[in-house]
Amino acid sequence: MEENNVSNGTQLLLKRNIPIKVVVTPLWKKEMQEQLERQIEATDAQMQQLEFQGKRAIAELEKQSPNPNSPQVLQQVEAVKSRVNEQKIRLLDQKNQLLQQINQLTTLELNQEVLQGNVESFFRVQKGDNLIQKMQVEILLEDGVIKEIRGNP
Repeated sequence: MEENNVSNGTQLLLKRNIPIKVVVTPLWKKEMQEQLERQIEATDAQMQQLEFQGKRAIAELEKQSPNPNSPQVLQQVEAVKSRVNEQKIRLLDQKNQLLQQINQLTTLELNQEVLQGNVESFFRVQKGDNLIQKMQVEILLEDGVIKEIRGNP
């Protein structure tokens, strides 16, 4: 019966983004800190891998060339160094952002609500519905458990 309502134009199925908020608790702060620290460790490992790959590529270029000091080889070596430096800068920026997030985490007060992400949801509307109210839905979590669904789900 619902399909008839949708097909004859009395209802529509729409998609909305629903914000996910969390209540700051000691457990949440601890878990977030651990997650950010793991991401920092992974970034550090990527930088070490990048350094290794860059040195290996340069050594290979110099080894394959009969004249490692030729302008062509020196140009290729500089190109590798440049790419490695660009990627290092990107990884350092990423690490900096993670460190800033850890710093911000320490300033959050317990029981404060913070935005953690979004999920998408489908919902039905029909003539006479208040679309703005139907779009204003959010989910509140406390230690991973839904504490409240706010709005008109």
